[in-house]
Amino acid sequence: MSHELYRMIALLENAKIHFRLDRHRDDSIMITATIVGQRIEIDVFEDGHVEYSLFRGNEDVEDNVPALEALIRDNADP
Repeated sequence: MSHELYRMIALLENAKIHFRLDRHRDDSIMITATIVGQRIEIDVFEDGHVEYSLFRGNEDVEDNVPALEALIRDNADP
């Protein structure tokens, strides 16, 4: 039987949903999938269990550079 990671990848590929793979933890692979107005972060763990977070937004395009700079400053690590 195939690992859950491969099943998730096949599911996204078959749906033609853009995704990328990242490694942020020792025991999981994160799949970040993007669809219009949403980002899904899917963690697939070594033991095969899956956890995910869903982020929704309106995807408005902004051009207020000072607001962008403030956002970056406000969220920078000290």
